[in-house]
Amino acid sequence: QVQLVETGGGLVQTGGSLRLACVASGFNFSRRIMGWFRQIPGKEREFVAAIHWDGGFTFYRDSVKGRCTISRDNAKNTVYLRMDSLKPEDTAVYYCAASRSLSSSDYYKEAEYAHWGQGTQVTVSS
Repeated sequence: QVQLVETGGGLVQTGGSLRLACVASGFNFSRRIMGWFRQIPGKEREFVAAIHWDGGFTFYRDSVKGRCTISRDNAKNTVYLRMDSLKPEDTAVYYCAASRSLSSSDYYKEAEYAHWGQGTQVTVSS
């Protein structure tokens, strides 16, 4: 059974930091691109960051570049998203996702991902 379980969300003040973690099971984690997406109520889910199966390439949406770092530990089947200098506009439910394939140029598209976690709430107060 495939599972992706996110943890680490919470309430922080503007300028604060959080580290989200996503533990995966039930599939070959080390052979998938892993991504983080977020969704604000009433809006579409949007790409935040992705990391290649071997950690060799990372990708970020422009608004989080320099503030977020995605990383993974294949030995622990875990992907992380470190977020610094948080802003109120970062408030959202954050989801991790596992890609359908080993590599893809469509890492920023939801359709590229086969498995999703349940999400973790991040709230940044002003």
